[in-house]
Amino acid sequence: MSVKAQREAFKKGSVLVFWGWNRGWYSDSDIRFYGQDYNFTLKNVSAHDRPTPISEIDHYINPLKMSIPQVNYNITYFIKDNLGITLGLDHMKYVMDQDQTVEFEGYIKDPKYAAMVNNGKIDLSDTKFLKYEHTNGLNYLNLGIQKYKHILNKNKFDIFWTYGLGAGVLIPKTDATLMGKEESDHFHLAGFGMDARTGINVVLWNHIVAKADFKYGYINLPSVRTTQENVKIDKATQDFTFGELVFGIGYTFNTKKHN
Repeated sequence: MSVKAQREAFKKGSVLVFWGWNRGWYSDSDIRFYGQDYNFTLKNVSAHDRPTPISEIDHYINPLKMSIPQVNYNITYFIKDNLGITLGLDHMKYVMDQDQTVEFEGYIKDPKYAAMVNNGKIDLSDTKFLKYEHTNGLNYLNLGIQKYKHILNKNKFDIFWTYGLGAGVLIPKTDATLMGKEESDHFHLAGFGMDARTGINVVLWNHIVAKADFKYGYINLPSVRTTQENVKIDKATQDFTFGELVFGIGYTFNTKKHN
């Protein structure tokens, strides 16, 4: 009597390529701005992400616009059965909430903007003082390692639970308008991040992968460019935790089942 042998999808030597999208959530953070004539900190600043509306479907299916939404792409190589190393780019977006009043500590020499501080607080709804976004974007270039645990095996599909860790660097293109200064519209190495990750992978017909992952991590940005006028002097610093939901489609190579 013969016994069926089951070859799992993510065997040693397999490769998984992935493209997807994300939603992000960010903790409040203190943001310090400093330059030649100012040095101040905004306390407990809140922020949100900026997903492209589904109504703008062209941004999701047009190859020339597919990098505009909050996107993720990565490639995973399996160094052992069900153990993969992933190189990926998470194109998140971070937008400071404009409608908030926060505590202010420090000084501004320009009397026009110093006058906006009242009783140790400043209303950020006035965009003449500050608009602060990483919308092109909060780019997290990361390397991770994940374990894939087989939890369901059927003839035409499999389900895997994954968990792992990641770390990398942040290369944002920051859109910041600070006290009327010209923004610094360039990609730059601003800091580092790390994350814990978990998710579900559904493998269809041995090759097509539908996946949903969740990451929780920490980002530290000690060198954010804020203006074009003094790129070596004008900086911002901040650190915060983040949550990221990632969902999308992938394809595996060198994976097949056999009897």
